Amino acid sequence: MKVMLVVCFDWQGVIHYDFIPRGQTVNKEFYVAVLKHLREAVHRKRPQLWTNQNWVLHHDNAPAQSAFLVRNFLLKNETTVVPQPPYSPNLSPTDFLLFPKLKSTLKGRHFNTFYEIQKNSTKEFAILKEAFQGWQKLWERCVASEGNYFEGDKLE
Repeated sequence: MKVMLVVCFDWQGVIHYDFIPRGQTVNKEFYVAVLKHLREAVHRKRPQLWTNQNWVLHHDNAPAQSAFLVRNFLLKNETTVVPQPPYSPNLSPTDFLLFPKLKSTLKGRHFNTFYEIQKNSTKEFAILKEAFQGWQKLWERCVASEGNYFEGDKLE
């Protein structure tokens, strides 16, 4: 059974996550719904950031995330977005830091239900702090290279 997950986090941990229902694709409408849930979660879990409007969003250049509907929603809700440089997929903390670690902790284990997968996956969210720190190092490398492409996702 394949399970897809959207995770929104900061350096303090998970702010919001959604398990994607079977058969659902992550299209622009679905992503706007995720963003609405994220805004509610930031308001509830990070009230100081919400009050000061001092939170920013980083997502990659996936079609659903760069669609006009999504950009319009973010603009209308005055959400600051950290730009993702083109052709820099190694700056996506979930794809290169979080999900590989999450998969490795669950590898070889068998689950009978979707609920068991959800329960065991969310237990492993503690690795997010390490993923965030790795992402920070990748951003520092990107800034040091003045936005130029660099090979590899190994941190030095």
